[in-house]
Amino acid sequence: MKNAHKLTEGALCLAVFAILILMTIYIPILGIVTNLFLAVPFILFAAKNTRMNSFVFLIAAIILSVLVGTILALPLTLSYGASGLVIGYFIQLKKSRMSTFVTATLVFLIALLVQYAASVVFFKMNLIEEFIQMMKESLDQSVAIVEALGQKVDGTVLDRFDAFIKMIETLTPSLFVMTSIVAVLLIELVSFPIVKRFGVNLQQRTSLKELTLPKSILWYYLVIMLASFILKPEEGDYWYLALVNLSFILQLCMVVQGIAFLFYICDMKGIHKAVPIIATVFTFFPPILLPIVRILGIIDLGFELRKRFESKNR
Repeated sequence: MKNAHKLTEGALCLAVFAILILMTIYIPILGIVTNLFLAVPFILFAAKNTRMNSFVFLIAAIILSVLVGTILALPLTLSYGASGLVIGYFIQLKKSRMSTFVTATLVFLIALLVQYAASVVFFKMNLIEEFIQMMKESLDQSVAIVEALGQKVDGTVLDRFDAFIKMIETLTPSLFVMTSIVAVLLIELVSFPIVKRFGVNLQQRTSLKELTLPKSILWYYLVIMLASFILKPEEGDYWYLALVNLSFILQLCMVVQGIAFLFYICDMKGIHKAVPIIATVFTFFPPILLPIVRILGIIDLGFELRKRFESKNR
């Protein structure tokens, strides 16, 4: 009876996944939304079953996705399926939300890198290079149109655009990491309310104001800054790419720490939540407050500002 129940549960989850993958692939506009729900069946199944059963479920989902959605469905199944299983299994083990998020992000990142490598090796298709080439061709066409109309193109604008393209090429590894972080954030945001309704017990969520990154991240950040200053690698070589990408990711960590501190200080002072939310928006779009928030994060992490404020209020 127990095995029959597991088979029925697995079959239902696979059926739901098949419907979602079909809608994602064949209904373009709606697919943007249903794409976010692909991990739900995997989370539900993994939260109530063993690792071996979950692995078999993933294999069955891969076969089913290829049958109903062609080879185009395979990347989606691998990315969302593997991440969903990890999230579900960590929920079953009652792991913290942070460890669940970090592990799921790493799994999603690995799946992305494997797919990218497979597309380059087997299909001779480098999506990033093609995207960059398309941007360059679009710029050349725009310049040609402007010159044909008798207008002069500002060289400063062209230099900035060229620098932007080079930045994308350099920060490609960081963009993979950012994509994985955002994807897992959306997966959890969409999936957790649903799986909770199906009786899956979730760990208490840590609010943003309580978020504190490991202090070691600050030391890594300082080491990378110092290495960049001492080594002064040439643009394009291995050390340049490594240092730039590590610096980008660690600076982003400092910004997250700074935003968390803003939410903490506003909550402690009784300031309305709209203030830190607006500050967060202007940290990224446009990045007016970005340097200030990053410095706040560095100071908070290095000098433990929250503990100092707490000790003063006692």
